[in-house]
Amino acid sequence: MFRDDIVSAAAHARASSHSAKPSPLEEEVVALFDQLHDRLLRYLLSLGLPAAEGEEIVQETFLALFQHLQRGKPRHNLRGWVFQVAHNLGLKQRKAMQRNRQSLLEHVRVSADRTPDPEEQLAIHQRHGRLASVLQALPEQDRRCLSLRAEGLTYREIAQVLDMSLGSVSLSLGRSLARFTRADQR
Repeated sequence: MFRDDIVSAAAHARASSHSAKPSPLEEEVVALFDQLHDRLLRYLLSLGLPAAEGEEIVQETFLALFQHLQRGKPRHNLRGWVFQVAHNLGLKQRKAMQRNRQSLLEHVRVSADRTPDPEEQLAIHQRHGRLASVLQALPEQDRRCLSLRAEGLTYREIAQVLDMSLGSVSLSLGRSLARFTRADQR
């Protein structure tokens, strides 16, 4: 859907220049969209946003990227820039909607390839419950660090997105992973 929107917007912009071929800038933004769309959406869902709102924010983010690049703004670390814009828009939307954090748990569930027997189902359910409790008990900043790391961002990119020091990111992730490890060993 968004690909069509950006191509349409770009086509409108090209109409005045009489060029039918997408510009390198348009191709670059569409390629980044294809590469990062799912990751951005998952991250926005981890903030507690509904899927439809997440999709909107992803579209707004890539429109902002297109405009950013069109104005000749810096191109370094575009992945981090995209996540930072999506992060800020997501927090703004979440605050406006005043959603509670429970929807995060709905997106964490993992489906099994086979149906476990009742004993295995109970053990899996108890484990998920323990891990979900740990996730809920984490400070919001630690959950954000964990979600961004799960999406493949580096510590440096997480620090940039969340406007925190590299050391704080490392401590946050270390604390969080230690808590999950302790809960999983029970």
